[in-house]
Amino acid sequence: MKKIAQKTGGLNRPLAHLGGLSGRQFLRGYWQKKPLLVRNAFPEFAGPLSKREVLALSRREDAESRLIIFSNNSWTMKAGPLARRDLETLKHAAWTVLVQDTQHFSSKAHDLLASFNFVPHARIDDLMVSYATPGAGVGPHVDSYDVFLLQGDGRRRWQISARNDQRLKPGVPLKMLANFRSEQEFVLEPGDMLYLPPGYAHNGIAETECLTWSIGFRAPSRQELSTALLDYLRDEVLLGGQYCDPDLQPVRHPGEINAAMRKRVAKMLAPIQAEARRATNQLRCLGRYLTDPKPHVFFEPPAPAMSLAAFQRAAARRGVALTLKTRFLFAKDLFFLNGNEFPVAATDSRLFRLLADTRRIAAEQVANARGKSFRSTLYRAYADGFLQIA
Repeated sequence: MKKIAQKTGGLNRPLAHLGGLSGRQFLRGYWQKKPLLVRNAFPEFAGPLSKREVLALSRREDAESRLIIFSNNSWTMKAGPLARRDLETLKHAAWTVLVQDTQHFSSKAHDLLASFNFVPHARIDDLMVSYATPGAGVGPHVDSYDVFLLQGDGRRRWQISARNDQRLKPGVPLKMLANFRSEQEFVLEPGDMLYLPPGYAHNGIAETECLTWSIGFRAPSRQELSTALLDYLRDEVLLGGQYCDPDLQPVRHPGEINAAMRKRVAKMLAPIQAEARRATNQLRCLGRYLTDPKPHVFFEPPAPAMSLAAFQRAAARRGVALTLKTRFLFAKDLFFLNGNEFPVAATDSRLFRLLADTRRIAAEQVANARGKSFRSTLYRAYADGFLQIA
């Protein structure tokens, strides 16, 4: 696989993997509007990982994987980590192994995601891979998010439809459409890519043994964002006062939550509504939510860790890069690192914005940084396992 350069910007530059469209043209004409098929989007593309590496990942405790089997007209699903024996007994079945977040394990996978930097990092979820035997798939379904389907080794037939009958098949361990009818079909070969907007029904069937790479995007629901905000307010906003009723009157119905009590409670809760509407609280909640690692993701501090002085010398010689699992975003003068706010001095903001955009800072930029706190701030991220010497 040829190395894909990590670049930002260039929204008006034609991109081969978008069929010659610029990022701006694609977003205006296709994003969340209609499909786009690009033949040979990535010439000579094989994929960041081989079949052997994908199946090895599916056996790891720190990788999220699934095995989907279709045999005797019946579907079964097993959550990972998988064992070798799970696959050894499937000689007469069509089966698929899915592995999420391959960018956590492969720098080449991260390079591939960087080809989609015309979309904010906050919207990119992961690079998932599907290994499938001939005839295998996961059935017709609808995603609630945008997806690019990039074919690696082998061939896969995609059937797609804009018709939106979302009734599901009963008794199936997958959200599989009961009445899917294909409107268009495409056979994708290595390097071909199909973009689908949210809500577009699709069914992928492996024509040969194949690997398919899915660039998926985050589309949190209103319920998820509301829950995140409530969690943030619970943890970060302290409201004084206590319920009291010095003017309490005798009641005729002691089992009733009467109007006077409801009025007092409404008055007590009014400030929390104002806090929920406060833009700063919403921003801090969003930054933490969007960078919060998934439940199966863990970070290990370097062992043994370099001293601060040794780290500073190494960073000035070689530069630094975020570790593969790290999520780092910024908004205005606030920075968010793996689910927490990350204090950055105003003098260092420019370089940390560069780190968020490109996931690395070159040695020369580290060496020439003037802010006194810059290297010690980098060291704090290094000591937590969030950043490494490049």
